[in-house]
Amino acid sequence: MTTTMHRARVTRLTRATRTLAAVASAAALTVLTACQGPHGGVDGLRDDPVGHRAAGQSRTDVDLARHVREYTAGFSSSGGYSPPAPAERRAIAEGVGLLLDGRRGAARERLADAGYTVRTLTDRATGRRVAEVAGRSRSAEARRGWGRVYLDLDATARWSVQVPHPVADLDTERLGTGVLRGARGGVLVLAGAHRAAGHGDAADAAHRRDTVFDAVCTELVRRGLPAVQIHGFAHDSAPRYDAIVSTGRGTDGRPDARRLADALRDRGFRVCRAWARSCPLEGRTNVQGSRAAASGVPFLHVEYAREVRKDEGRADMAAGAMAGVTPTWGRG
Repeated sequence: MTTTMHRARVTRLTRATRTLAAVASAAALTVLTACQGPHGGVDGLRDDPVGHRAAGQSRTDVDLARHVREYTAGFSSSGGYSPPAPAERRAIAEGVGLLLDGRRGAARERLADAGYTVRTLTDRATGRRVAEVAGRSRSAEARRGWGRVYLDLDATARWSVQVPHPVADLDTERLGTGVLRGARGGVLVLAGAHRAAGHGDAADAAHRRDTVFDAVCTELVRRGLPAVQIHGFAHDSAPRYDAIVSTGRGTDGRPDARRLADALRDRGFRVCRAWARSCPLEGRTNVQGSRAAASGVPFLHVEYAREVRKDEGRADMAAGAMAGVTPTWGRG
């Protein structure tokens, strides 16, 4: 082979190598851009290695209402509940706090201390992304009964909707999901067991301070997030009413309570307003409401009749009324 031919071959090989390198670089840039969220990190959250997902983390499209319903379907008064240790409660509450700060990697590490993890879900009904904080093991999750948390990933968290008695207060879990779907910036805190599960009242999340549910709600109060907590009542408990609206022990949520009561009334609901008259089931012994009152954070305690909760149309109207209150929260 002549020197000239050899040089020509080397030149062609060099050009081909450069072309392949350029193609590979462009492909890597495309993948990197696709993986980045609107704020530059994976899913818009810091602390995740760009373009990589940790073990146990997944992104799934789901119907969020059905997803939650499938989770709560196994709850019963004879179901499992194992009280968490103080360190486990702290780990989960602090993990949720880290998520609220956008520090997903640190949150995942802290949650792992209590056997929890975080997953990204996309709700098919709304197209919005939520972070699901849940037990890493489904069997352990069912046995322990500590609950889940869902955070809107497409907006800054400004308020929470709380469901302390899923299944026991039938269909309150559906109402809670409806509120989360109905407004931006929400956090859904969902208890993980029937209120009568376990020993005594150990799983009664609205009246215990030693649950994961209460620990997470305490973290949200510490951050000043107002809350609406949803309950249900039997017809005989308040036969004249469809809904009972209260601010529990506090008064900071009084303007919001009035707006909610008016919205429910405008939708045809018969509403008992606890600040205007004596109502049953006012939630004055509710521990999350008491803590919110002590911190000056608005808290709404709302009870719905079974007839409202079992009717899909009326339940949707109730969820819409509650979601309509939240836009003013967190902006003052």
